[in-house]
Amino acid sequence: MNSSTDLHQALKQYFGFDTFKKGQEAIIRSLLAGHDVFVLMPTGGGKSLCYQLPALLMPGTAIVISPLIALMKNQVDAIRHQGGEDGVAHFINSSLSRAQIEAVKHDIRTGVTKLLYVAPESLTKEENVEFLRSVTISFYAVDEAHCISEWGHDFRPEYRKIRPIMNEIGKAPVIALTATATKKVRMDIKKNLAILDADEYKSSFNRPNLYYEVRPKTQNVDKDIVRFIRQHPRQSGIIYCLSRKKVEELTEVLLTNDIKAAAYHAGMDSAARSSTQDDFLMERIDVIVATIAFGMGIDKPDVRFVIHYDIPKSLEGYYQETGRAGRDGGEGLCVAFYARKDLQKLEKFMEGKPVAEQDIGRQLLKETAAYAESAVCRRKLLLHYFGEQYDRDNCEGCDNCLHPKEQMEAGTQLMQLLQTIKATKENFREDYLKDILLGHRSEDVTAHNHDSIEWFGVGEECSEQVWNAVIRASLIAGYLEKDVDNYGVLKITPAGHQYMEKPTAFLIAEDRNYDEDATAEEIEPQGGASCAVDPVLFEMLRTLRKRLSKELSVPPYVVFQDPSLEAMATIYPQTLEELQNIPGVGAGKAKRYGTEFCELIKKHCVENDIVRPEDFRIRTKANKSKHKVNIIQSIDLKVPLDDIAVANNIEFGELLDNLEAIVYSGTKINIDYFIFDVLDEDQVDDIYHYFSESDTDSLDEALNELGEDYSEEEIRLVRIKFISEMAN
Repeated sequence: MNSSTDLHQALKQYFGFDTFKKGQEAIIRSLLAGHDVFVLMPTGGGKSLCYQLPALLMPGTAIVISPLIALMKNQVDAIRHQGGEDGVAHFINSSLSRAQIEAVKHDIRTGVTKLLYVAPESLTKEENVEFLRSVTISFYAVDEAHCISEWGHDFRPEYRKIRPIMNEIGKAPVIALTATATKKVRMDIKKNLAILDADEYKSSFNRPNLYYEVRPKTQNVDKDIVRFIRQHPRQSGIIYCLSRKKVEELTEVLLTNDIKAAAYHAGMDSAARSSTQDDFLMERIDVIVATIAFGMGIDKPDVRFVIHYDIPKSLEGYYQETGRAGRDGGEGLCVAFYARKDLQKLEKFMEGKPVAEQDIGRQLLKETAAYAESAVCRRKLLLHYFGEQYDRDNCEGCDNCLHPKEQMEAGTQLMQLLQTIKATKENFREDYLKDILLGHRSEDVTAHNHDSIEWFGVGEECSEQVWNAVIRASLIAGYLEKDVDNYGVLKITPAGHQYMEKPTAFLIAEDRNYDEDATAEEIEPQGGASCAVDPVLFEMLRTLRKRLSKELSVPPYVVFQDPSLEAMATIYPQTLEELQNIPGVGAGKAKRYGTEFCELIKKHCVENDIVRPEDFRIRTKANKSKHKVNIIQSIDLKVPLDDIAVANNIEFGELLDNLEAIVYSGTKINIDYFIFDVLDEDQVDDIYHYFSESDTDSLDEALNELGEDYSEEEIRLVRIKFISEMAN
């Protein structure tokens, strides 16, 4: 089959496509010609067809080595559907009985089977090796080939045995395929499979339909995720977590909030995992919550979002997992929640492993942290990591590009960095170089006498965040590169030497500071407004609140809480209708207090020429009052609160959450019938008096003051009574 026409006819016959995707035809022709082939093609690029079609056309059986049983099953089913004969594709793994394995061998012997999928563990079994030596092998396809490298995101020691086993079975061309591989990993794959002279095909890693965002991971991360999913109703999504426990907990949270979700991890039996995958593919559930460590063989084209609850161990893993979004070319939102303490957890997991493995793990974690903390275009960072240059200054598809930080000139710092690398003979990694620049006399620096070189401490006026940004920007600009053989060691490129001879402008954006106690900004994908609070207006609103509180003889928080004022000072509501979009402001509060606040905001906007966002909206907290009407009606009928909780299938504490949301938004309710059943009048007066005299409605402070005499639930009940009567 030499002509292009014949190959296109085969493509149409077996797969129903009229044309190949970019790169596929050249790869297939190379394999048909008997060459070893290395394919680097991102998820969704059509890797599997590159070996499936040649296998159907060549004499003998192709052995496809894949680590995922679920993926094997999906691909075998798909090929059988296309090929029209069940025996055309088979898999051998631990899930098959002895009789089933014999049936597979019969189909291979008789020439019916063109593709045999095996896990590396199955390939190494002596009985399988003996059998495969007796049949004609068309070629070997090593899928997920990055598993062969310790620097790959899913290293599997059994992959190192593949080449020796191939040699035992018999000589045939090899095609290695991976969706994610850095220069270091690519070299490892080719060395270990002994295909250094392979024809290499590399596709672009850019997925322009994917939006990348990193959010600070706060205590409200579960609520943030629920809110996010509710803003994308009936869309398919995957959430990755670090531990099985968190997978189970988060799945429960989603189910409680009426989100169709299911867990997926290695602790479940294979039937349960298979059922979850089928439910996801058939859209009986919308969201799968999975462990990062346990790969899923799900080929669903319309996954609209991928959320990382915990930051992954490597950028390769992150790219692979986000690559499950938008495979159909439609929108894919990739949101990662990041906290430095997650990195510390991952580092702790490495303890006890061999030193070399720990070193590799830490280097990969540094790359992940650099991606998360950087203010540089996230697409540019990802593509650079995989050795691809992205020339656009603004991708318009990541949070850093939609909300850029101000840039600063850092030519002096770049020159200091280059001179320091040169002075230390290009033998050290970035942490060591930062110690020299910042004047830190670490044990290693003093051992090499580098605290005595002229560049020691030359950059101490800059923060570590600035130096991180300088190093990252110089790598992207091509002034530095990381040594492939001694990964992490920084080398000066020819462009870097040229810069030292003739410096030019060099702009950087300082890294983002992820304070773990900070409140996550609500960033609207594809161009929402920034949520920076107007500090002048906020103080004016607080002053107005204080005056009203004095006039009405109520604490300031009774009028509006601080979060409500912050939201007002962010998006500038100017009518009572707009004011009701603010968290904690219902119709009652807007009507009672809102007019003066709206007038103050309007006057401030006019006097300062403030242009409000055209699309006026704010993300409110996840709605805790889903049973609101039912709860209020039950209270009107004086149903005991504990019975209301049982009737609505919620815990008593969650009922109190709902009641607080109701009264803080401005609706008046009367729960005296229940309060005076559990507390006597003096006790109620005592708690009520505390809140009337206090400047804050903080539960923690109330517990500090009253906790010896009253429980948290008792204090909350009276606080609800107080807010309802005084504010509403």
